[in-house]
Amino acid sequence: MLTIGCHLSIAQGYTALGQTALSLGANTCAFFTRNPRGGKARALDEADMAGLADLMAKSGFGVLVAHAPYTYNPCSAKERARDFALTAMREDLERLEALPGQLYNFHPGCHVGQGAQRGIELIADTLCQVMWPEMRTQVLLETMAGKGTEVGGRFEELAAVIARVGDKRPELADRLGVCLDTCHVHDGGYDIVHDLDGVLDEFDRVVGLTRLRAVHLNDSKNPCGARKDRHEVIGAGYLGNEELGGGMDVFARIVTHPALRDLPFVLETPNELPGYAREIAMLRELASRGASSN
Repeated sequence: MLTIGCHLSIAQGYTALGQTALSLGANTCAFFTRNPRGGKARALDEADMAGLADLMAKSGFGVLVAHAPYTYNPCSAKERARDFALTAMREDLERLEALPGQLYNFHPGCHVGQGAQRGIELIADTLCQVMWPEMRTQVLLETMAGKGTEVGGRFEELAAVIARVGDKRPELADRLGVCLDTCHVHDGGYDIVHDLDGVLDEFDRVVGLTRLRAVHLNDSKNPCGARKDRHEVIGAGYLGNEELGGGMDVFARIVTHPALRDLPFVLETPNELPGYAREIAMLRELASRGASSN
């Protein structure tokens, strides 16, 4: 069965998060570890997290994808910003030990004029400080659209971060992976509309498909290579809309591709809950049709 869900709020707690996901037909979901603007994390309620773990076990959930707030920038030119990212990421990962075995996704950050190589070094150095060998959470670098001075718009940059962590702290190497965002890679210039196989072959050559642990499933408001990162609802953008050169067969290929179909898919489309429910049902139908035709 397709493991698919959407980004949800933890404002009502973790058990409520799981219940909301179920009500949408989801069997995974994503959530910000704290306020998206990066404020103080809510008090940890281990009983509430245990309630979510129990619900997941009984309902056949896949792994969840915790998401670091966008304000974290471990490769900032400002030491204060780097220190905040380091402290907050370490705290996030320590808290996730109360819900073991999940994924923690973060945007690598922006080097703000220092150069991509310096950004890669700073990101890797932060990871070496916030991770530890016994942790039970997988940490995922997200593929980015490459806007501005973002690090991670090219697969080579993600591979370089992982390689540097492996060189400095080899005991952490197997705790690192990648989350592929369909809007981001499309906006970054990877043509997943016409050559999904080729893009995944390139990812395998540069990073390694064994590092791919999750997919953010989003349409895009922009043409391939725009480097703008503007998500669209499934079927309304350049990936899923025939008038824009795409089509729903693009998403059918994504959710049934042998390298992707067993991963957790998370929607981050501009939707309210009913819209997410419709997208989840639609994508399950596409996956089911693809499976029956094989």
